[in-house]
Amino acid sequence: MKRFLAFPLLLLLAISLFLPLHSTAGADVTDTVREVILRLKEEQPAEKLLAITPPEVASLLTEHERTELGSGYITCRVNVPVTVSVLLEARLEHDAFWLEERGFTLTDKKASVDNGARQVWQKDFPEGIVGLGVNSLSGDGNHYCAVIAPQRQGAPLTVTEVYPPTHALAVATKGTPSIINREDKVLTELPEELEGQVLLLGDNARRKEAHIAGFFRVTDYPATEQPDQIVLTMTEDPTTSQTIQWRTSADVARGFVLYQGKGPYERFERTKPIRVKAKTAAIEDLGLLTNAVMHRHRAVLKDLRPDTAYVYSVGDGSRKNWSEMAEFTTAPEDSAAFSFIYMGDIQNGFDRWTSVLRRALLACPDAAFCLTAGDQVNRGAYRDDWDALFHYADGAFARLPLVPVVGNHELYGDFPGLYLEQLHLPHNGPQGVTPERVYSFEYGQALFVMLDSNLPVEAQSDWLEKTLAASDATWKFVAYHHPAYSSKASRDNPDVREVWGAIFDKYDVDVVFQGHDHGYLRTYPMKAGQRAKDPGDGTVYLVTVAGTKLYDVAERDYAAASMEKTPTFQIVDIQVRNDRLVYRAYNVDGDKLDEFIIEK
Repeated sequence: MKRFLAFPLLLLLAISLFLPLHSTAGADVTDTVREVILRLKEEQPAEKLLAITPPEVASLLTEHERTELGSGYITCRVNVPVTVSVLLEARLEHDAFWLEERGFTLTDKKASVDNGARQVWQKDFPEGIVGLGVNSLSGDGNHYCAVIAPQRQGAPLTVTEVYPPTHALAVATKGTPSIINREDKVLTELPEELEGQVLLLGDNARRKEAHIAGFFRVTDYPATEQPDQIVLTMTEDPTTSQTIQWRTSADVARGFVLYQGKGPYERFERTKPIRVKAKTAAIEDLGLLTNAVMHRHRAVLKDLRPDTAYVYSVGDGSRKNWSEMAEFTTAPEDSAAFSFIYMGDIQNGFDRWTSVLRRALLACPDAAFCLTAGDQVNRGAYRDDWDALFHYADGAFARLPLVPVVGNHELYGDFPGLYLEQLHLPHNGPQGVTPERVYSFEYGQALFVMLDSNLPVEAQSDWLEKTLAASDATWKFVAYHHPAYSSKASRDNPDVREVWGAIFDKYDVDVVFQGHDHGYLRTYPMKAGQRAKDPGDGTVYLVTVAGTKLYDVAERDYAAASMEKTPTFQIVDIQVRNDRLVYRAYNVDGDKLDEFIIEK
């Protein structure tokens, strides 16, 4: 028994086959966008590209580009003449340049998705191929959907060869989702004549596929030949291994780590340090007008001794361009006391977040690692955001391993590409999920399970249960981004609470670390969706924020403590004596705002 001490403060029509119309349609659009971006970078001055608007982008497209982006983005085949109605967010009218150009007419018909008004653009197509254009030249907005109806009432319409096939077909009725995998984006208003017709669903994973306006940027912290952005991350076994990654300019073709056990001084001793060659990969951000390509270097040090301090330096193998000496300590093999830092969303205001991080390091200079609950940056596909994050971290992660989870802001087209390219994380997650999005590790007598709440919870649930069941750790912790117990009813995530919450209950998870709501909330110990009758028989769910993007926090009956408009950092102490956990939350001035203790 643990003791808890709290200190409050389709129907598918004859819709068939889903075969590609031609094998390169999707690739052609992606390649065309890349060609447009590269051409504009060559032809246009930087100051124009930094402020370019969707209509200006459209005006600079070549005839081939206009055709590909205006009719080759989605294609399908119809067996009779049809009228196609495109339901578009009004704010995207100037992004969807192709509608008016290709003969679509803006009607006065009324439609809405999730009670948000949609424009209805219509055009007649003959039997054969229907081609539609890109969703947005700015990358904004939810994806449009389209209703396909026979021009002759009652004609037996068949829609086939939808490409790309992610744009599934359904029946257009009120209450039907307009976007795949988005049950919240349903048709709430529809013209009567479109009811019961073929609905071509949008795909939000593609909504930024033609993002050109607003895509061009500069980084204030370009890569050079000197190593920087040195980051430690966890391996599957942090007792005997350590991952180190860093970046340089593309001029540096290789990387090495020199390391050895730490002696009396933080420097290499007389024994020759061990040299490990890193894996080097190029990372490109097309939107950067300078320094678009950098090299990321990664090395995994193996066969280390548990609970041992090591010193290391990274470089290119020459006599110059080596980093300053830094150190790390491997995890203890047996039960041992340790502490770690936990932060919610960083995301914005890095120049102010750096004070939160520094204060956390002062409060816990021997922290084993820093756990962050997603949304490390605001625009996860933009390297300049990551450059700013690492710059203002000021080298902290070269000594303090970063233990992150994927937030929604790491996604671009529903995939956290740059997050995965820059951070090397354990590959022990569930089958069928992209490696490193979900992982686990043990540190001392604690199990840490890192989930991705952007993905369907069911895709991770079996693995989650097996991981928890297989561990005999004294402490069990889980982290992910979207809260099971949110700070507002409008931000509820019932699937996380109901599916994962039941697993947490079954395996006595002690604490769940979350983010996303940009406020502070600590629940009472919860079990089966209710406050636990015995305080020692439940799971504490935390929501915190470390950056400057702050939301209101509503009163919640499950909240033991809450506050708003307050960036915080949290220290978790795992004490071996009496199997005790001490949690404290602090503001940027180091004032303690909340505290609780769990004793096993």
